[in-house]
Amino acid sequence: MVAQRVALHGRTDERIESLLSARLFVEPQFEDRRLYFISSLSGALSLFAMDAEGGVPEPLLPPQIALQNPQLIGGHSFYALPELGQILMMIDSDGDENYRPFLVSLEGGFPEPLAGDRFADYRTHLVDVDPEAALAYFASESRAEALIYGLRCDLRTGEVEELGKSQFGAIPVAWTRDHTRVVLADQYLLGDVVLYELDGGGARTMLHGTPLDEREAGREYPRAGFATTRVTESGEGILVTTTLFRDTGTPGYLPLDGSAELEQVETEGVVHRGEGELERLRHLDGDRYAAIYNIDGCSWVYDARFDEQARRLVLERVLVGEGDLADGVLHGIDLDRSSGVFAAAFCTATTPTQLYLLDGDDAPARRTRERALGLAPELLAAGEDASFESHDGLRVSARLYLPSPELGHEGPRPLVYYIHGGPQGQERPNFAWFSMPLIQILALEGFAVFVPNVRGSTGYGLGYSQRVDRDWGGQDRLDHVFAMQEVLPKNERVDVTRAGVIGRSYGGYMTLTLAGRHPELWSAAVDMFGPFDLLTFMQRIPETWKPFFALTLGDAERDRDFIVERSPNTHISNVACPLFVIQGQNDPRVVEQESHDLVNELRGLGKDASYFVFEDEGHDVLKLQNRVRCYDAITTFFSEHLNRS
Repeated sequence: MVAQRVALHGRTDERIESLLSARLFVEPQFEDRRLYFISSLSGALSLFAMDAEGGVPEPLLPPQIALQNPQLIGGHSFYALPELGQILMMIDSDGDENYRPFLVSLEGGFPEPLAGDRFADYRTHLVDVDPEAALAYFASESRAEALIYGLRCDLRTGEVEELGKSQFGAIPVAWTRDHTRVVLADQYLLGDVVLYELDGGGARTMLHGTPLDEREAGREYPRAGFATTRVTESGEGILVTTTLFRDTGTPGYLPLDGSAELEQVETEGVVHRGEGELERLRHLDGDRYAAIYNIDGCSWVYDARFDEQARRLVLERVLVGEGDLADGVLHGIDLDRSSGVFAAAFCTATTPTQLYLLDGDDAPARRTRERALGLAPELLAAGEDASFESHDGLRVSARLYLPSPELGHEGPRPLVYYIHGGPQGQERPNFAWFSMPLIQILALEGFAVFVPNVRGSTGYGLGYSQRVDRDWGGQDRLDHVFAMQEVLPKNERVDVTRAGVIGRSYGGYMTLTLAGRHPELWSAAVDMFGPFDLLTFMQRIPETWKPFFALTLGDAERDRDFIVERSPNTHISNVACPLFVIQGQNDPRVVEQESHDLVNELRGLGKDASYFVFEDEGHDVLKLQNRVRCYDAITTFFSEHLNRS
């Protein structure tokens, strides 16, 4: 069934259109006073450019080509190369995630595939580019077998070289300046990363960690948590971010000559406070880096310099986290080396993404003026801290979004319980993508929206994120139940007797699990592309993802009983509330058949089940027309079933 526009009620349609009138501006790249960025100016994500001084953004791609959510791609969405007069970009087909590299003129035009058909049989991710050498590094997932290839391509000639292959990555993560040495990485579970080199004959030399095939049964191996890996300017070592010295991450240094173990790098100049983690170091120029932190869900970014001899990272000034760029989320930062000016994309829970220029100590210069048309800022919900101690005393970060007092709602508000995906993800004050505009629309319509980051979420240290490994629907489910039974009932502003639950991806899986195992809690449920039968889900995912899911979820044969017990289909007959299922036809992560099976099962049991399929979407809803339909349908569904007053 293809999604059809449903009847709009009252001013809901106006509010949805007003919120979505704010276009996206993300992933800026700054070169020679020109800004290149991804935007939804055309109604779908595409590539644009404009002069740093301002002006009308120039489209660089024909309108029929839509780019995808950069957060799903893994690596760079594009890379501008003024030296070559071209832009390297990753393009799929309406969300199927079969990304291929293409080249287009720096002035825009029709993209041509890089290296002919060389990447046609892969799902490829652009790891990084050396613009001076015109070399691009890729991680290319085979679409026929469970192997990932590390590849290097000469952008001038199109020649492609295989660097290595592995079930778990062979991702080229660092290289020396002359490209004679390339460091590869395999990842088994979140944070469980090993680094190695391969010689010409394929022999492996480990730089850090114990490979999976050499591990002793029953022995625990520490997870290195490498998120950044870059050979230093001297070529003598690798600067990394790691969780080996601190669960929330620190810089580290690994000598390339094998003479010493990984060393902790001291950090000076931290001014932020709160709970969170060091996300990554983004290389800017020479020994200069952007140090990017996630603190209580908000971005802090520093202009930093690495002193290799002293093993010290000095945070010289705050770029993001104070003033106009506070209490929100970064969506890309880049340095124009010719001018020394930074470009950044930033948003909050109530303000759309904007492009800023940061020049010295001057106030950020905003280059865009996106806003929700016709909606005064005081009508939007900033949210409040609603963190709680769960059933076993573990602190769970959460926020509660209540309707603005300006809207005049009285009495306890019906509740929408929102669950993020991942599971190793995090809900943040982030207006850019799907969640926050929906939260704002629901709050405008009079709902209270509760958004927890239960165990397994990222943003609070590797140990917290690990708690969901091989425990899908276990302790994290109990966090949700505890919040509904013990925490939220104590809040007089919330009516838990009129509660709906909604989630996307793993959040959809959890929505189905909660609706089936705890039906007394819910009056309505919305599942967006969530796994229904974990056994068929694991059979249907791409071949290269199966080794990872065998580790993080369980082996389909050895752990069959556990997987069946944790599958929503095992408990689906207990669902008592109306259930609305939303799916993208081209989704490779949770294929349409998974949701199709769910709806057929529900209807066969006589349950109330509605179904929307978007024919031109994948594991997200990105196109403007589809987002309007989707938000409207969700809001209408909850309005009908939660007896809103």
